[in-house]
Amino acid sequence: MSSGSNPDDSRFTGSPGSNSRLLIIALGSNLGQSQQILETAVRDLNQTLPHRRLRVSSFLKSSPVDCPPGSPDFLNAVVAIDWFPPVPDLHEAAEQLLLHLKAMERQAGRVRKTVLNEPRPLDLDIIHIEGHRHHSPSLIIPHPRATERSFVMDPIREIVPDFDFQ
Repeated sequence: MSSGSNPDDSRFTGSPGSNSRLLIIALGSNLGQSQQILETAVRDLNQTLPHRRLRVSSFLKSSPVDCPPGSPDFLNAVVAIDWFPPVPDLHEAAEQLLLHLKAMERQAGRVRKTVLNEPRPLDLDIIHIEGHRHHSPSLIIPHPRATERSFVMDPIREIVPDFDFQ
């Protein structure tokens, strides 16, 4: 999948003239029509993030990790995007990206959680932004638990076989 950005759009946009960064986002769903929700999220990422190339892993089913008892299985995937950050400051770009992903989650029906790791129609996590480390109250990059989760690492290895968090 690939998409250009139109400067007249009010989308989350960046400059195709700037340097791209490898951006990895993990997607998960365990409420509703998970496959359709993930397909819609991938399409929306493709249409709203300025990029040169977007790769999508296979969708895989996984058991819930650190979720309340009785939580349904997840459908997971990862996208790797050659992303053009919308602003030169990567800290600001990462925070803007987080807000964009949270808006996508709400659009898919996610509500404010009342229980930690409760079932949700869409979960989008920034796993990695090439060359960037980030620590704020709302976001840590690289994702602190990604390497412990096969449902994140296996899809990354599928689409970026030589991936390294460095």
